[in-house]
Amino acid sequence: MVETFRGRCFCKSVSFEIDAPILSCVNCHCESCRRQCSAPMTTYIGVLDGQWRWTGEAPKTFNSSPGVERTFCGNCGTPLSFRSERMSGVMHLYLAAMEEPESFEPTIHVAHEEKLSWMHLGDDLPKKNGPEYL
Repeated sequence: MVETFRGRCFCKSVSFEIDAPILSCVNCHCESCRRQCSAPMTTYIGVLDGQWRWTGEAPKTFNSSPGVERTFCGNCGTPLSFRSERMSGVMHLYLAAMEEPESFEPTIHVAHEEKLSWMHLGDDLPKKNGPEYL
């Protein structure tokens, strides 16, 4: 039996499901993710296409840079995901939108070269420059 995880936006209009297993759980420090989420860093999970689906209203999309599409709720503005042509076939869903975020644990920091100078990390996770992690 496949384990299914659920997520949603703040107002519950946009929702989604993910079928395990996930590819990754990543802390990202890139400026684009920080700006989309209005946070000093964000955490997302990578899921293969075919293992996730929107179950509520479809989110709005925004092409934040060439080859990168980001989604958000058109009602409440909650950031939900990003997709990059460089990592085709994978959707990245923000962990904060998951109903049970404690079910996942990050394994790496990416775009570490863009980390805010005042953020001091107290973990032993690997730190990679650039957004690629697969």
